[in-house]
Amino acid sequence: MQITFLGTSSGIPTHQRNVSSVALQLPQRAEMWLFDCGEGTQHQLLRSQLKLSNLTRIFITHMHGDHTFGLMGLLASAGLRTTLQAVDIYGPPELTEYLRGMERTTRTHTSFPITIHRIQPGVIYEDAEYRVTCGPLKHRIPAFGYRVDEKDRPGSFKVEKAKELGIPSGPLYGRLKRGETITLPDGRSFDGKDFCEPPEKGRSMVYCTDTMYTETAVALAQNADVLIHEATYAVEDEELAVRGMHSTTQMAARTAREANVRQLILTHFSPRYAPGNPVTPADLLAEAQRLFPHTQMAFDFLTHEIPRRKSE
Repeated sequence: MQITFLGTSSGIPTHQRNVSSVALQLPQRAEMWLFDCGEGTQHQLLRSQLKLSNLTRIFITHMHGDHTFGLMGLLASAGLRTTLQAVDIYGPPELTEYLRGMERTTRTHTSFPITIHRIQPGVIYEDAEYRVTCGPLKHRIPAFGYRVDEKDRPGSFKVEKAKELGIPSGPLYGRLKRGETITLPDGRSFDGKDFCEPPEKGRSMVYCTDTMYTETAVALAQNADVLIHEATYAVEDEELAVRGMHSTTQMAARTAREANVRQLILTHFSPRYAPGNPVTPADLLAEAQRLFPHTQMAFDFLTHEIPRRKSE
């Protein structure tokens, strides 16, 4: 699971930062999922190593323009430039009206089917490898956070050990991989658990923006490997955060600490915090790290690989 930040500014783009979008790559199946799609997202994709042809799912947190204005343009371009089979889009109820209205008024037609899913808190997508859940956030309009959980994988099979013990390959290997006990014609018995490495624990990513501090975000992010959380304002500008129903750096760090996440990545910064200003991006990072040390600050095109780890 590899995360790439395509936009990390709030409200408007700047010279250094585009507006919100995050890509999640699933290399083992050549898929890319997008979380939000602000204006210019397709341009950011062109500047990256990501392939639009791998896009299969888009998750929209809420309907504010800096999270949605790039959506129709990206879909229209994809219809002309790629051979996409289908795209599933998840988001608030208004998303359907927005996309269908854009299709109708601009006469846009894609060469692939688009399925729009109206989300409710809980599981919104699941297959053999992944589960996606969402939960309500606390913003001026309905907004949702998303959690992607990779399911645990069985540990690798110790083929050489089985060969050394004279266990014939074929169906018996399959039974051992499943953890079964087998008995050979010579009477020897073997427990499959002795032939498998420890299971690989599934990885998890949580994406929360736009929102104030809320316990529902804490619940959504419990024990996640990575929490991506907005930090629109510095602590000294908490009044602005409350007025706009956004988070300060401290609110984001508090969410990470209470959720016991392994890594916090801040994003969605107000353009007021630019290098050379009284409060800089470095100041924002320092504020969050005082409360939650395992914090880093996102920038456009930052790539973060979520490492695998053995089940405890």
